[in-house]
Amino acid sequence: MSAGHGHDHDHAPASFNRAFAIGIGLNIVFVAIEAFYGWKINSLALLADAGHNLSDVAGLVLAWGGALAGKLKPNARHTYGWQRASILAAFANALLLLVAMGSLVWEAVHRLAAPQAMEGVTIMAVAGVGIVINTATALLFMRGREHDMNIRGAFLHMAADALVSLGVVLGGALYLWQGWQWIDPVMSVLIAAVIIVGTWGLFRQSLHLLFDGVPDSVDLNAVRDCLLALPGVQRVHDLHVWAMGTSQIAMTAHLVMPAGQADDAFYREATRQMDDKFEIGHVTLQVVREPFTKPCE
Repeated sequence: MSAGHGHDHDHAPASFNRAFAIGIGLNIVFVAIEAFYGWKINSLALLADAGHNLSDVAGLVLAWGGALAGKLKPNARHTYGWQRASILAAFANALLLLVAMGSLVWEAVHRLAAPQAMEGVTIMAVAGVGIVINTATALLFMRGREHDMNIRGAFLHMAADALVSLGVVLGGALYLWQGWQWIDPVMSVLIAAVIIVGTWGLFRQSLHLLFDGVPDSVDLNAVRDCLLALPGVQRVHDLHVWAMGTSQIAMTAHLVMPAGQADDAFYREATRQMDDKFEIGHVTLQVVREPFTKPCE
């Protein structure tokens, strides 16, 4: 006997389409402005920030595509739908951000060898606009970042870019104050380091989920103990927990019950506990009198 159960958790708005559209539009305009002034005054900080903003546009497109794909209905060929696309988008977003920051550090190190004068006022003005645009865009995704890794990837991208823009403003102010030509690349390296540290968790977690790892929010031993506490269950066999997408968790398990008795009320209580305690919304349980499959452990 087996039971299946599906449930959606609506912790955040069901659709971020408007947020994605606004964020992409604003950032495309800002990339053009920043790249133009960066080229005009030969500022590494502005050019690097423009490049990073361009990666943000790509990141937002990836995240939006992943979110849309995740909402496609299941069919006979894809029985879970395309929810895994949101995990893939989060991974690509993290990888893209890490590569962008690595490129920034590489260019900054080269620029340190030959510091150049900069136009502090222009840099501060352009980067100041960036702070406003990227902070506003990040706020559009703030509500969904706690419960959806894909949305968190979009949020981190925009928050990171706001931080880069802030660093550019500070670098311009220090240059005007002290005349330090090296401050532009040094500030770029420091900010890149901060962003890399902040992004590593998203990269690690999304890679972990791509290979069907147990989500960080789920304690597998606690899940096993909860199942063992159900009436009549003597052993839990062949337990698997994985992420279907960035906001959906599934599990399967064999419950060894020598009496072989499990009615709808039993399955209903078991799936309720998995949902309430661990936010596992898709549960499949099979009751057996004796374990007959080889344990995957």
